[in-house]
Amino acid sequence: MNESIELYGAMTGNSLRVAIALEEAALAYRVKVVDMRHGEHLQPEFLRLNPLGKVPVIIERTESGAECVLTQSNAIIFYLADKAPGTLLPIHDLRLRAVALERFFYFLTDVIAPSHSGFFLRKQGEEAGAAALNQQALLMLVSAERFLTASTFIAGDTFTVADIAAFTIALSYERQIDWSALPLLKAWYERVRTRPAVIRGIVSLEA
Repeated sequence: MNESIELYGAMTGNSLRVAIALEEAALAYRVKVVDMRHGEHLQPEFLRLNPLGKVPVIIERTESGAECVLTQSNAIIFYLADKAPGTLLPIHDLRLRAVALERFFYFLTDVIAPSHSGFFLRKQGEEAGAAALNQQALLMLVSAERFLTASTFIAGDTFTVADIAAFTIALSYERQIDWSALPLLKAWYERVRTRPAVIRGIVSLEA
């Protein structure tokens, strides 16, 4: 059965994670870049896909006309991992899989969540609260140096969803990180940044 995935996204961390996952999983997809600066995400056509007006969204259509719409980036990533077993998560070793999931959720809850909350507070003019959350996110991000003391990637010697989550948030903090104090994290970051699939995922969302 031929299937087609369409990704609605923009240059946001959540969209980047999905685009990179699609590339790493070697799944065919098309991109519709959503112009958020001009409010395209608030237009009726897009709101029919996601009433919250957020990206990313994927639509998967089959030849039979069946359609699957997913609007949560992490659910999308796990869906893609299931469609391409072994590309984003270990499948033969439950312990390695558990470590990959643990570290994926570490970045989601301890780095990305406070970062997003800080961004929201800054938009509300709450600079002190935003700064505190931003500092907490940065502290937890640089603490990930310890994950690389005995492995090439965040959760072992193979690239996983944990690296996708870690890389996209590290990308947004790139200029705030003292890389000279983090040799392992710096080497990992360069290793991931130059992966062909990662490069293709980023380029796919550039308007």
